[in-house]
Amino acid sequence: MTERTVPSSDAERLAALGYRQELRRSLGVLGNISMGFAVVSPVVGLYAVAQVGMSIRGGAWVWALPVCLLGQLLVVAVYSELASQWPLAGGAYQWARRLVGPGFAWMSGWLWQFAVMFANTTVAYLAAPWLFALVGATPTPAGLVLVAAGFMLCCTLVNAYGINLLRWFVSAGIAAELIASVLVGLALLLFFRQHGFALLTDSLDASAGTGTGGLGSLLAVIAVGGWAFIGFDACVSTAEETKDAARQVPRAMRWALLSVGVVVILNAVSVVLAHPDPAAVVSGADLDPVTTAVVTGFGDWAAKPFVLVVVVSFTACLMASQGGAARGLYSLARDGVFPFSRQVRKVNRRQAPIGGLVAATLVSTAALPLGLESTAIGSLITFGSAATFLPFFLLSVAALTARLRGGWRPAGALSLGRWGTPVNLLAVLWTGFEVVNICWPRAVLVPPGAPWYQVWAALLGVGLVTLAGFGYLLVRRPQRLMTGQPDPVTA
Repeated sequence: MTERTVPSSDAERLAALGYRQELRRSLGVLGNISMGFAVVSPVVGLYAVAQVGMSIRGGAWVWALPVCLLGQLLVVAVYSELASQWPLAGGAYQWARRLVGPGFAWMSGWLWQFAVMFANTTVAYLAAPWLFALVGATPTPAGLVLVAAGFMLCCTLVNAYGINLLRWFVSAGIAAELIASVLVGLALLLFFRQHGFALLTDSLDASAGTGTGGLGSLLAVIAVGGWAFIGFDACVSTAEETKDAARQVPRAMRWALLSVGVVVILNAVSVVLAHPDPAAVVSGADLDPVTTAVVTGFGDWAAKPFVLVVVVSFTACLMASQGGAARGLYSLARDGVFPFSRQVRKVNRRQAPIGGLVAATLVSTAALPLGLESTAIGSLITFGSAATFLPFFLLSVAALTARLRGGWRPAGALSLGRWGTPVNLLAVLWTGFEVVNICWPRAVLVPPGAPWYQVWAALLGVGLVTLAGFGYLLVRRPQRLMTGQPDPVTA
């Protein structure tokens, strides 16, 4: 990648793009990296995929992670050019408007927003059992929902106080998590390893139990593993609060993705090799292989400290993801193209997008009662993965189409140069493959006996949100409000 000189200040650049500075621009590159790192942290990401991966592919599941990381690096390369030229909150919506047009942009923004807001629902719900474990209480379905709602509210209050407090909480959280996860991963690998490295190529006959072939199980694990490498998008959400955003946001995305990727892969390998009985995970007898490996290696005394690390990880994750959702809604609402835009676009005296924060929290919390039925919350998780990758695909297609038509030549501080088109094409192929791969109905990715709608949850969820978006687009015609603004490509 090459960098160019962009002489204008952040405020001047924002004004040239048609907006005034309303959010507090105080983040450096490390603060921006922390947002992307926290959204899908190594601990949260590993917990989301380890048990499913091992049950489907045995010890060999870890090889899906480098594939997903390489694929997402292609997406980051395309996003880097876009963020460098148009360093705006609500990247999916803002970039698509400039590359393609208002209608496509609005749908891209709509899909991305609901993916993030419902992801916040699942993060809050999945954090609740760990909060119960921290105090030694036994959860009930209603208790999990209530605790998740309280957890969501606490994180909302921190977000409402402004970007500086949010940065402090998130940075402190990921610092503790990074130190703990790296030390735990290395200790498991170096001192508590119970198996040889050959286990990393052994499926442990998982295919026989799941009824899938070798290729089918690999594709299923790749579908699940991609979720661990999506957090870099949060770096874009705080672009209007980052100093020298045209240069620093692309750097932050790369470092956030690479740091999470390396730690996730390290810990995935360590858990497989330190687990006392990987076959128990394949058979379904052990539903928490990460905790089993840690407690077996370090002893029972490690259980509570490990639970605390997990709680800290989920807290930083939800805070950063809530902040990203709020800023995305703010970006849509200030153009008047989101429902209740006048209220949603409000910024409080601490220069936090309070309207977007309240709206995002209401939507996320409204979906929490689904947690009263475990299969329903599972469907929401599956939908979230698919709905996150769909905007990646749409933006990659939009960028490639604009390149090939000659309507867009990257003009930001960073450019891929002659590699731009082939890398963009590979990003389209990767994200298109992953969207289809995630949406493909697989009984192996849901609990035994789960209802049919959970098997089809990704496709059904994306379809319903898309139909709702098209309905709003046809009835309210928000795309009409995007006309008359600065020239999208040259601004």
